[in-house]
Amino acid sequence: MQHLNQSQLIINGAAMKKIHKVILIFMMSLAFCANAQAQNYNDALRLSEPGIITGARSLGMGNAYIALSDDFSASLFNPAGFGLIKKMELSGGLNYNSFNNNASFFNQNTTISNDATNLSQIGITMPFPTSQGSFVLAFGFNREKDFNKALSFNGYNSGNNSYIQDLTSYNDDIAYNLFLSNPLNDASGNFIKDTTRINGRLNQRGNYIQEGALNSWSFAGAIEVQKDFFVGATVNLYSGTFKKTHEYSEEDLNNNYPSSLWLDPTDARTADFQSFYLRDIIDWDISGVGLKLGALIKMNEDFNVAATIKFATKYTVKETYSLYSESTFGANNKFTYAPTEEKLEYEISSPAEYSVGASYNQSNITLSGNVTLMDYTQMKFGSGFDYSSTINKNADITNLMRTVFNLNGGIEYLIPNSGIALRGGVMLMPSPFKDDSSDFDKKYITGGIGYNFSNKSSINIAYVYGWWNDIGDNYGSNISRTYQNIKFTNIVTSLKFYL
Repeated sequence: MQHLNQSQLIINGAAMKKIHKVILIFMMSLAFCANAQAQNYNDALRLSEPGIITGARSLGMGNAYIALSDDFSASLFNPAGFGLIKKMELSGGLNYNSFNNNASFFNQNTTISNDATNLSQIGITMPFPTSQGSFVLAFGFNREKDFNKALSFNGYNSGNNSYIQDLTSYNDDIAYNLFLSNPLNDASGNFIKDTTRINGRLNQRGNYIQEGALNSWSFAGAIEVQKDFFVGATVNLYSGTFKKTHEYSEEDLNNNYPSSLWLDPTDARTADFQSFYLRDIIDWDISGVGLKLGALIKMNEDFNVAATIKFATKYTVKETYSLYSESTFGANNKFTYAPTEEKLEYEISSPAEYSVGASYNQSNITLSGNVTLMDYTQMKFGSGFDYSSTINKNADITNLMRTVFNLNGGIEYLIPNSGIALRGGVMLMPSPFKDDSSDFDKKYITGGIGYNFSNKSSINIAYVYGWWNDIGDNYGSNISRTYQNIKFTNIVTSLKFYL
C-alpha cells in the first residue's frame, strides 16, 4: 500500500518531487498492498495445517490415535474415545520443540534454529455413573500448534535484480522516501513512473524469526449410545498469537555504485550508495470457535474402528503491521522511513478434516493407524478486505493448493509385569501445494516410553524427529530464492493421575 503521510518525509527538499506523484499514488493505493505485508495463501495455510503437539502417549505412537483416544488427548483426536475412560483423570504435559533451518542462498549456507518450551496440555476427564453404557465429560487446555520457525541467509547476488528495483517497479514509497528511486517524467513534466539507478550486483542477507502458538480450551463429552458404540463431540475455543520479524538488507560490498554515481541525479547526498535495510513486523491476535465430532466402535475386545469430522473453523485475525527502513550513502548520509503502524482485522477459514482409523491389540502389542483427508483449496479469506481483493486471494488458493491424505501409524508394546510401555510411530503430511515434489512433504518418526505407577499415576515421554525441504523468494520468482533444508525435533512429557 502506498504511504501518503507527507509529514513523514525525512527531507524537506523531497516535497517538489512528491507533488508529481500524489495523484497517481492515491489511485494506486486503492489497488496495491506493500509487498512485505500483503496477506496471502501462506497466512491461511498457517492456521490450516494441523499441528503435531499432543499427549506423550499419542505422539509416541505417531499420533495414530483416532481409534484409541482413551485419555485427554481424545479432545484433539476423537472425543468418542472419552467413553472408554472408567476413572476420573487429571493430566498435564510440557512440550519442547526445536526448528533448525539450513538455507542455501547463492551457494552460501546459513543455519539458524528457534527453540521453545511451553505447557502443552492440561485437562480433567470425569466419568459419570450410568445404569448402563458410559457418559464422560472433559475440559482442559491444548497447545495445538507452535508457529516457531526461523530462516537466515547471506549471499552475493550477481544478477541485475534487487529488492530496491522490485519496490521501484511498484512505485513504492519505501524506495522513494529512502532516495533509492526518483520520478521519471515526460517532456511536459508529468509523472510516468519511478526509476532507480540500482541495477543489482548487491550482497543480500536477511533473517525471519516466527514465534507464537494456537491454543484451545476444549469442552468435550462422549456417550455409549449402544453397547460398544461411542459418539462424542469437542467444542474448541481458540486463542493465540503469532509474530513474524523480518530483517532484510542489500549492500554494495564491491563498490559497484561509487561516489561518482548519484542515485538521485539532482542530489549529491545520494552519492556512493552503501546499503539498504528493512525491518517489518507482523503481529497477530487470533480467536475462533471449532467443532469436532467422532464415533468409535469396539468390534471386539481387540479391534476398534473410528471416524471423525473436524468442521471448517473460522478464525478472526487482528493484525498489527510496523515497518522501519533506512538507506546509507557516503559521507555518513542516512535516510530513514518509518510509517505509522497499520492495523487490520480479517477472517480466515480452515478446511474441514475427515479422518478414519483402526487399532488392533494382541498379546501386549497394539497397532494403530489413521488417514485424514484435507482439501486445502477450501481455505478461505472472509471479511476484512474489499470484494476484489478477497476474490483474488481465494482464487490464488484454488489455483495453488490441492487435496492431501495425511497418514499416521503407530505401535505400542507393554513389557509384561513391568508397567513399562515402548512406542514408535511415523507421520506423513504431504505438501498442500499442487506442484511440490515429495521433498516438500513433512515426514516424522516418533518414539516414546511410558511407566504406570500402581494404577494411581503414569508418566509418558515422546520424541519426534521431522524433516522436509522448503523454498522462499525475497521478491519476484526464483531470482532471489532460498533453498531450505529443515530439521524438526519435539519432546513431550506427560503426567496423568487417576483420581
